[in-house]
Amino acid sequence: MTEQRFQSIGARATLSALVALPAIVSAAPASASPETSVQAAAPAVPWIGAMADIGLPDGATASIVVRPIRSLRAHASVSHNMISLGERVGLTWVPLSWWFSPTLSVEYGHYAEGNANPLARAVMGDSTFESKVLERVGYDYANAHVGLEFGRKWFTFYIHAGMSRITGSVHNIDSETMTGNEGTTTVTFSKDPSVKLWGPSARIGFVVYLAK
Repeated sequence: MTEQRFQSIGARATLSALVALPAIVSAAPASASPETSVQAAAPAVPWIGAMADIGLPDGATASIVVRPIRSLRAHASVSHNMISLGERVGLTWVPLSWWFSPTLSVEYGHYAEGNANPLARAVMGDSTFESKVLERVGYDYANAHVGLEFGRKWFTFYIHAGMSRITGSVHNIDSETMTGNEGTTTVTFSKDPSVKLWGPSARIGFVVYLAK
């Protein structure tokens, strides 16, 4: 009789433990599997690439692009404006991670002095044209642009437009003469005058990302 009572108590205890086991298992914190952690991680974006664009006052430009974070792109460039070589550096903010996004860009560029007479002759169609003022043409410029970009991960096409500030000096202007009905007038300057211009600017280009 006593043995049967102990067996009954043991059976009840075993049944109670089996009933409580699912609740204990569900209350225990679930450990994330490596596969789940990998899927939850943010996808890596390419961070280095090459860029090419053309516009004014930038000229034609080829750049190395670095993207330290997804929304920020920095570049360093070599440029040519059909007069001389130049360089440009800049930053672009891309707020959206969609396949298109508005952008905000700021850049600073410099062109070394070069002879602009060949370009002037080509534009004017006059092979005899020559001006002392155009023998040394160079300038600095700063851009502030808004734009649109299309494409996100490996390739981006963009259109940027805004305002630019251009500064430079005019050389040899005292060698120029002005001829009128009453004779010839010569203007002399004690030093080369400086020029500062504000005007609209724009460019079009693309970025190809090469590595993550």
